[in-house]
Amino acid sequence: MRRRHSQRLPETWLFTDPRMGEALWDAIRRLPRGSGIVLRHYDATDRKAIARRAAKLARRYGHILVVAGDTRLARTVGAAGVHMPDGGRPVRDVITAASHDRAGLVRARRAGASLVFLSPVFPTRSHPGTRTLGPLRFGLMARGAGITVAALGGMTPKRYARMQALGAQAWGAIDAWNE
Repeated sequence: MRRRHSQRLPETWLFTDPRMGEALWDAIRRLPRGSGIVLRHYDATDRKAIARRAAKLARRYGHILVVAGDTRLARTVGAAGVHMPDGGRPVRDVITAASHDRAGLVRARRAGASLVFLSPVFPTRSHPGTRTLGPLRFGLMARGAGITVAALGGMTPKRYARMQALGAQAWGAIDAWNE
């Protein structure tokens, strides 16, 4: 695993979710070549096996893999680095981070993340009923973040195209790749 991610990070990201089940593997295959994958199977009993398989597919399709919150697992499977969940403690080898507010953006920047996912922009099935940022608040936060910001939460390619005008430089999704 590299200490600092020297190449340009992907614009398109898949966030894994245990509810994807076996559809995860097809979602990875459907991603545009050179996409990113954030492995978030936090409580899966077979997390290591899932990470190994995801890493293998990521290499095959030219994607990069980051493992959420687990430097040791990231190193074990040869991931590019670690994704820091919002409110998570900074860890070594952070490449991406999550944020739901300005404080999270500051934490991500201080932790040395290269990219922060600001969410949820729109309603999402993975967090039903959660208050969304909406495009305007997302744009205000992204523009003053001092870090590269990606849109997450209810995102689709069409929505991302609109969010770019508001400061989104990348985007991530679960369901956009799981259908």
